[in-house]
Amino acid sequence: MNTELKERLIAWRRDFHRHPEQGFLELRTASIVAGELDRLGYTLKTGLDVMVPEEMMGRHDREAIEKQVDWARQHDANLEFLERFREGYTGIVAEWDTGRPGPVTTFRVDMDALPIVESDDAGHFPQQQGFSSTVPGSMHACGHDAHTSIGLGLAVRISETAESFSGVIRILFQPAEEGTRGAKSMTAAGVVDDTDYFIASHVGTGVPHRHVVAAANGFMATTKLNVTFRGKASHAGAKPEDGNNALLAAANAALNLHAISRHSGGASRINVGELHAGSGRNIVADSAEMKIETRGETSEVNRYVREQAESVIAGAAAMYGVAYELDIVGEATSSKCSPELAEILVECATPSPFVEQIVFEDNTSAGSEDATYFMERVKGRGGLATYCIFGTNLAAGHHNEKFDIDEETMFAGVDVLYRVAQRLNALN
Repeated sequence: MNTELKERLIAWRRDFHRHPEQGFLELRTASIVAGELDRLGYTLKTGLDVMVPEEMMGRHDREAIEKQVDWARQHDANLEFLERFREGYTGIVAEWDTGRPGPVTTFRVDMDALPIVESDDAGHFPQQQGFSSTVPGSMHACGHDAHTSIGLGLAVRISETAESFSGVIRILFQPAEEGTRGAKSMTAAGVVDDTDYFIASHVGTGVPHRHVVAAANGFMATTKLNVTFRGKASHAGAKPEDGNNALLAAANAALNLHAISRHSGGASRINVGELHAGSGRNIVADSAEMKIETRGETSEVNRYVREQAESVIAGAAAMYGVAYELDIVGEATSSKCSPELAEILVECATPSPFVEQIVFEDNTSAGSEDATYFMERVKGRGGLATYCIFGTNLAAGHHNEKFDIDEETMFAGVDVLYRVAQRLNALN
């Protein structure tokens, strides 16, 4: 990898880091990515061509999207391509069709940031170097800025050596991975239906620097739930019996959600992450809002936990005579990597100058990933899929205000994925 591409990777990553955009609002990011890909000569599909609106969970309202469009315009978005994303459909599919017989190989990277206030500590590297977040309340605290840059770096390498490939090489730039919201809509749009080989990737996750995991198998199925309880307000001193207490319904639900029985089919998780209720100390609370997530080692286990959760919520609402609304705002399945493709990734990573050790398989993660939608669709149609990890030195854990990576990790990502493309789409 030449010095120029290394410098571009760092510049892209730091620019995206300074301008984080949360899921389905990646308008500036998507416009810049699309402009770079178009310049390289890729065929692009964007917006409604690669996303099904009905399968988009946790979308923002029109006002939020328009506000983000205006912000993107003011912060150096690529105006030629911004219009493609102004409705909030921020997915991108970049395709290099060689015109020669061969497999369809698809790489997936994600683009979105998190609702975290980045540290302003003087020792925080992005703060030292002047590329910390300029957006209050948003931060790239999971490495998606690096993922997007790796996708662009891979696109550069493929375009530079296009005559050495056969078949089709496709790169998906996915919105809204956080909250497991974006992949389902792109999968429903058929973007991987003809894929023979699918590779998703991530940086960090506790894997040591210059180490590569070829098959990350520990991702749990998950469902993200928003619940609103609606009761009846009343004076808490004069007429408490006239009220229907939404706060107590929510509190009862929160306690009993964490008491859901385990399942013999595998590990499970449930968490009430937020609870907001009431409007005053002397008012019987007429509303309460909760944010919940369930997880399961398999999709079956997660389904069990989710169904139990729904019963608990309904029971708590009935106990206090309140109504409730339940919305699913994110979801992902479980999936296992294809060992045949993981073996190929091991072989391709072995000669990389940016890799010192390779782990074939890791089953320890208890997180979740919506790339599993793509993986299951590809495998279900006879293809192979894997999810690989590029290890890095972390300044702090993922989803932490001091999160940062060793930028050399991007060099490993581009180099290994390019070698995989060379192997799978070799010109015979």
